[in-house]
Amino acid sequence: MKTVSIENLIYGLKSISDDRFTCDNVYQHLGDNPIDVDSISKYFFWRPDFYTRNLIYKDKRFELMAVCWETGQASVVHNHADQKCWMTVPVGRLRGQNFAVNDLDEAKNYCKLTEADTFELSDCLAAKVELEQPIHQILNLPEYGARAVSIHIYSKPFNRCLAYSRETDTYKEVELCYYSIGGKPISRSI
Repeated sequence: MKTVSIENLIYGLKSISDDRFTCDNVYQHLGDNPIDVDSISKYFFWRPDFYTRNLIYKDKRFELMAVCWETGQASVVHNHADQKCWMTVPVGRLRGQNFAVNDLDEAKNYCKLTEADTFELSDCLAAKVELEQPIHQILNLPEYGARAVSIHIYSKPFNRCLAYSRETDTYKEVELCYYSIGGKPISRSI
């Protein structure tokens, strides 16, 4: 499989015009341009307690990051603040779990979710978060037995989203932070 450097992937994304920067076009671009792992390894940082979000590139239209997952780590159930999202997994394997909203009371921050479909990601397979069903969770299941790295593209960049608790059927807005920017860990979360 022919791969491209992360720099070439970013160049290609930047060359897509605003009116063509759609879910399907970016998904196709990501699928047609699997990432060379050596070109992103300087963005790999691991923590035993939580996955890391490592910013590679950001402008007004999109941000691109490497998310590093230890075995058994999972994201909280979350949305993407009505923004488009694409991802690919050049290292390891991940599972995505989508959720459907069964009942919602915004005045009480109440939200009853049920599991919908799942999807598997590995070997640079591209995926997109559908805006019609944006609530999901990403998991590096213990049985996979290995670290994983996912590359995420968000358009437009955002720094807050909704996180959902299935135990209490509630949700709240949370602030997102990076572990590293440009391959350098940051001393405080931003």
